[in-house]
Amino acid sequence: MPPSPSVSSFLPLFLLFSITHLSLALNQEGLLLLRANLPIPGWSAAAATPCNWTGVACNRWGSVASLSLSGASLSGAFPISLCDLPYLSNLSLSNNSFNSSLPAAVSACRNLVSLDLSQNLFQGPIPATLSDLPFLRHLNLEGNSFSGQIPPSFGSFRQLETLMLTENYLQGTIPAALGNITTLKRLFIAYNHFSPSPIPPELGNLTNLEELWMSGCSLTGPLPLSLCRLQRLWNLDLSNNLLSGPIPSQIVELTSIEQIELFNNSFSGLLPQLGWPHLTRLRRFDASMNKLSGIIPSQLCELPLESLNLFENNLEGLIPESIAISENLNELKLFRNPLSGMLPRDLGKNSPLQILDVTHCNLTGGIPEFLCSNGALEALILVDNVFSGSIPASVAKCKTLQRVRMKGNRLYGEVPDEFWGLPNVYLLELHDNLFSGVMSPLIAGATNLSKLSISSNRFSGSLPREIGSLDALIELSAGDNEFSGEIPSSIVNLRQLWRLDLSNNDISGGIPIGIHDLVQLNELNLAQNRLSGPIPDEIGNLPVLNYLDLSHNRLSGAIPPSLQNLKLNKLNLSSNLLTGNTPPLFASDAYSDSFLGNPGLCIGACSHRGGSGRSRVFSWLLRSIFAAAVLIFLVGVVCFVIKYRKLGQMKKNRAAVTKWTSFYKLGFSESEISGCLKEANVIGRGASGKVYKAVLSNGEIVAVKKLHNRAFRDTSSNAIITSLDSDGDGFEAEVETLGRIRHKNIVRLWCCCSAGGCKLLVYEYLPNGSLGDLLHKAAKSLLDWPTRFKIALDAAEGLSYLHHDSVPPVVHRDVKSNNILLDKDFGAKIADFGVAKVVKSKNGLESMSVIAGSYGYIAPEYAYTLRVNEKSDIYSFGVVLLELVTGRPPIDPEFGEKDLAGWVRSTLESQGTSEVVDPKLGLMTFEEHVSRLLDIGLLCTSNLPITRPSMRRVVNMLQELSAVMPNSQEKKPRHSI
Repeated sequence: MPPSPSVSSFLPLFLLFSITHLSLALNQEGLLLLRANLPIPGWSAAAATPCNWTGVACNRWGSVASLSLSGASLSGAFPISLCDLPYLSNLSLSNNSFNSSLPAAVSACRNLVSLDLSQNLFQGPIPATLSDLPFLRHLNLEGNSFSGQIPPSFGSFRQLETLMLTENYLQGTIPAALGNITTLKRLFIAYNHFSPSPIPPELGNLTNLEELWMSGCSLTGPLPLSLCRLQRLWNLDLSNNLLSGPIPSQIVELTSIEQIELFNNSFSGLLPQLGWPHLTRLRRFDASMNKLSGIIPSQLCELPLESLNLFENNLEGLIPESIAISENLNELKLFRNPLSGMLPRDLGKNSPLQILDVTHCNLTGGIPEFLCSNGALEALILVDNVFSGSIPASVAKCKTLQRVRMKGNRLYGEVPDEFWGLPNVYLLELHDNLFSGVMSPLIAGATNLSKLSISSNRFSGSLPREIGSLDALIELSAGDNEFSGEIPSSIVNLRQLWRLDLSNNDISGGIPIGIHDLVQLNELNLAQNRLSGPIPDEIGNLPVLNYLDLSHNRLSGAIPPSLQNLKLNKLNLSSNLLTGNTPPLFASDAYSDSFLGNPGLCIGACSHRGGSGRSRVFSWLLRSIFAAAVLIFLVGVVCFVIKYRKLGQMKKNRAAVTKWTSFYKLGFSESEISGCLKEANVIGRGASGKVYKAVLSNGEIVAVKKLHNRAFRDTSSNAIITSLDSDGDGFEAEVETLGRIRHKNIVRLWCCCSAGGCKLLVYEYLPNGSLGDLLHKAAKSLLDWPTRFKIALDAAEGLSYLHHDSVPPVVHRDVKSNNILLDKDFGAKIADFGVAKVVKSKNGLESMSVIAGSYGYIAPEYAYTLRVNEKSDIYSFGVVLLELVTGRPPIDPEFGEKDLAGWVRSTLESQGTSEVVDPKLGLMTFEEHVSRLLDIGLLCTSNLPITRPSMRRVVNMLQELSAVMPNSQEKKPRHSI
């Protein structure tokens, strides 16, 4: 029944009154906050004032003075209406997903004292109008996608104390006008895309400056003397630049300095020798990875330092004894310097020393006895020196030790019993010394030990049965010693063991029963001992055994047929007492050297036909003559083929002197490309050459790679590639591979040119550069999780095509984030096929003469066996997945002796997933999704090749994961960098 007319007429008026009443209940500032359309739980018009809302703080008069909405999952444009709040002095919107440009109207927030927009996706130029904010003291824009130059107008800030612009895409040069902000205390502009340029000397006018962070800014030239006038400066970080020349002696005038970071530059000459006593506050000095020469200043070592890093220089002479005086020293890294003399005898006596690394320093003498006097020593790295003497008893009892590396010295004597059983040591390397004595049963106490390498010493006696209790042991290398007795039966309890090397000892008895329980075993080397008895049939059941050497023993009986189940890169059973026939699989030429020196063994089926002695001699003579004739014929054929191929190659080379080959219909010529090869157009330098950006007359942009005449080690990218003389021409490899491949996730090669000594590859230009640059050298906040996942899937599909759909298959051999390029929509494409290898062998394995790849990406078995197949690429791709999840590079000093894969595994076990995931990702929406991709990365980086999935399987897993990608308001970037 409809309401009466009187009720109907009053209903709209009642609703209007209710809405008006609610609006009147909330003050004007609350309405302004609601107008900003920020979806913050608890913000409601039902309140009288916003002062109790989440993130809101009011002054004593009840007006909004501070708004802190960090990590609130906000996105979209900057809420400019907040500038209408008349008393707003502090605004923090950090760690969100705002993805617009920052409007110039932000200057309307006239009363701002602090503005924090860090860790967002803001793009475009930084508004020059920010300097119009008269009261602004703290400006934090780090971790965004701002581009363009730092506005010169910033020099007119009136009260600014903190300016933080790190990890953006800022270009141009650092403006000298910044030297006008005399109120500035903190200037952080590290890791931007500045053009190579010197440090503006005007920064020396910042007399109130306390912290200066300009790492990774492409700074060149000498260190300006004007910076040495900054008397309040306590933190100076100019690392990872191109600075050169000497470190000025005036640096000792920075009397307030506590930390100096100058590593990874090109500083040369001597360190200042005098004036260091004035730096009474200096705690950390790092000038490593430069070109410094001369001696280490004794005055520097007399300071109360906590950390002294001078590694990878050309420093000579003695390590000053005064370094042992410091009561704070916890880190001393001097490795890879041509030093001489001994370690200071009192080192560690007065300080809580934690890390000592003097690898490759040519040091002599003994190991100082006080290194662990304060019970803090964790890493003792003495690799490849000339140390002699024995291990001090005090060091042997140092229970805090975790990494011990003493290989390549002249240390001798018995290893103290306590040293074998240190409870926290996970890496113990003593090989290539002169140690003697026995391995103590106390080794049972080394419960964390994962690698024990004691080869090439004079150890004797039997291996203790207690060694079988080391559940974490992955590698046991004890070859080239004088061990005797039998292999302890308990060794089959080492279920994590990956490598077992007891070769060249005096071990007797049989191979232990139950060896099939070592299901992770990849390498078994028991050669050159006195082992006897049969080869256990159960060895053939080891699922991932790759290397088997039982040569030069006294093993007898038949070769177990089960060995045919193994997928071996090496098999050596020579010089034993084996009898019978070899299993059929081993009758091929591939195993011709595997069974030498076994008189009773027949390759294939043995013949036992009778006959007179004379007929047997005659038959043998005929066979010999026939074999000789065949050999001569084959030699002739081989010589003919070699000469024919050389002649053909010479013709081919002559024909290729000025050869221009295109693989698509092109709109440009060779001469136009050559005109673009200018230093100003260089956009990348790699292990095989320079890459240029070429803008053509028709408006098209291409990338041109000009190859070096020879290969080299690229120290910037840690790449190792094969010599063009030893393993084929990188130019030919890339042309052969890319010229015939058509796939959306593999970079397209337009054409190539070989003109005399100049070899060029012209391929499509991808505007967003490499994944490695975005993750590790730029503002990785640009890469939200959906974008990172899309990159992973695209790259996986490209590799899957190479492995499974290309005919013949192709192994890339240098998969890494720097070789995954991104187009304008962040689609990923595999690039750089300079060391790729077409797989021609039936078993998918190719033997290389040297290692190719990049440190941190090389599969363990590849580095050892020089055998390559698609499993090597899968390991490298797994490292890329871990980079996408963690945001960390494949190798990092923070990882210690580990690479990224090892660090992730150990950190997951000890601290959980949250400690390995890139904090820029924000796990609220994607936590489960990120964890599942992390699991795929760990599966791909398994130490055992057989347990790694195929790339086709990886693509399937990623596609399944793509189907359950959570819905999110996070934006996917669509602009080019």
